[in-house]
Amino acid sequence: MQKNFKRMIALADEVFDVKHDPTQLDVNEKVIERLLQIHPSAVTELSNEDGPYCWILLIPTTSVLMNDFLQNKISESQLFEQTAVGDRYDCVYLCSAMLLEEFRHRGIAQQTTVKAIQSIKQQHTISNLFVWSFTLEGNKAAEAIANILQLPLLKKMNA
Repeated sequence: MQKNFKRMIALADEVFDVKHDPTQLDVNEKVIERLLQIHPSAVTELSNEDGPYCWILLIPTTSVLMNDFLQNKISESQLFEQTAVGDRYDCVYLCSAMLLEEFRHRGIAQQTTVKAIQSIKQQHTISNLFVWSFTLEGNKAAEAIANILQLPLLKKMNA
């Protein structure tokens, strides 16, 4: 079970390098617990006999916080901290989607993310998606998800 888990942690470190960027959300058990309080579909993990192979993190939040984040007034970690549990959310931050190499190019991350957002939309009127892409692949996936859901996609530019 640990085989994939260690690979997923290494992938997160490689792509996001959170340890060297305090503005990013450093995901740990407390963060995951709070994300699940914000909405049960904010965290999705797909696993097989070797452990997790897909992690999707979403932050349902408000347009006010989204705009502050997109305008570099608040950081990703501040976006998370300032999103109140139990609020009425009207947008979703596509925080991260990680998939082990051998599972890529099958639509797994895209389908999983769409399903999670559709679940969030059952309780909240979502009018925008937003993203801070670290890779070209991530940017393309975000655009495809927004297209499927027929929602505008707003993008954060690096400060």
